Amino acid sequence: MKLLFIDPRHGNSRTLELKGWLRAFVSLCLIGTPVGLGYFGYHLAAGQGQGTLVFNQQSADNWQRELELQALQLEQLRTDSSQELDALTLKLAKLQARLARLDALGARVSTLANLPTAQDGALAFAAGGPEIALAAEGADASPQDMHASIAQLERLINDRQQQLSAIEGVLIDKRFEEEGRLAGRPIEDAWIASPFGKRPDPITGKLSFHSGIDLTTGKAGAQISSVAAGVVTWAGPRSGYGLMVEVNHGNGYVTRYAHSQELFVEVGDLIERGDTLALVGSTGRSTGPHVHFEVYKNGRVVDPAAYIRRTLR
Repeated sequence: MKLLFIDPRHGNSRTLELKGWLRAFVSLCLIGTPVGLGYFGYHLAAGQGQGTLVFNQQSADNWQRELELQALQLEQLRTDSSQELDALTLKLAKLQARLARLDALGARVSTLANLPTAQDGALAFAAGGPEIALAAEGADASPQDMHASIAQLERLINDRQQQLSAIEGVLIDKRFEEEGRLAGRPIEDAWIASPFGKRPDPITGKLSFHSGIDLTTGKAGAQISSVAAGVVTWAGPRSGYGLMVEVNHGNGYVTRYAHSQELFVEVGDLIERGDTLALVGSTGRSTGPHVHFEVYKNGRVVDPAAYIRRTLR
């Protein structure tokens, strides 16, 4: 084997002849180097291909886990939405039932109280409930629709409650006016022992003015009842009256119950018609067990006989 070396600068050339083992070595290098490079390149490419395959498999696994997680979250969201819708539906049904009861109660109370009807005034109650649009066939109502319907029902219920409050106010005023209306006598089964007006004084015998009516059953211990609702403004001893109860009934009316042997009320007590105030006695300026019953109207004493004869309607 000969190798030719050329010097391009000086134009000289040299020839080298290889013999023996040197020639075999150079031949091996020239042939083995491409083969080795090819082998190395093959394995490098194979290794790179395997790395790409591993990367792609890991990505696929990650994507699969992410999809499964999203599917679980979506299913949970559907379950929560269904439960919320069921709860809203139940709440809506309860509100509708409550509104129906309020309407029925309002109509009944209005009738019993003789309040204006639907044609006469704003206190009347109309039958029925709110108009709630139904979902199209095959479609489900959304939570937003349910919330809107519930809000509408709550507004209607608040309106009904305000109307009932107005009716309650009218009834209270009416009841107070009725209960505060003086009627009847403070002792059951009693007779008039001394009328209102001028009379001989039972102690001195002189002509005097009697400011009330004396009622008696002939014995002590009978119950003295209020002839109307009101507030106790006096409960205790008073000169000439003995143990006395005074009740303010409003509208300028005041009643007094005198000569009691025992009192059952105190100043400030709220009294209903027929409540027991005291027991008949003979305390103070008295000649025997009876109740001295007085009626004042706008600060002036009046004859109680008209109120004793009055009956409740």
